[in-house]
Amino acid sequence: MSYSILDQMATLGQRIKARRLAMDLTQQAAAERSGVAYRTWRRMEGEGKASIEDLVRAAVALRCENDLARLFPEPAAASMDELLERQRQAAAMKRQRGRRARL
Repeated sequence: MSYSILDQMATLGQRIKARRLAMDLTQQAAAERSGVAYRTWRRMEGEGKASIEDLVRAAVALRCENDLARLFPEPAAASMDELLERQRQAAAMKRQRGRRARL
């Protein structure tokens, strides 16, 4: 079954609303927690319209930020060398995040 872009946007808005309600947050409280303008939050839930930044802010506020990486999975490595390089880069990024967290 193929959904139009508008259908997908509306479905995402409904899921944001359902998650917010499950956390017992008002739209105003969720907007404040995320740093998204209240009108933008309402539009995000109602129409599924938001910038990528606002969507990420909403995901963090609703504790869904870890799921964002699954939206665009990394393609499979073409070779063992590429796989090892990706692992090296991921480990370096993890170390860097750890250093920033300690500062």
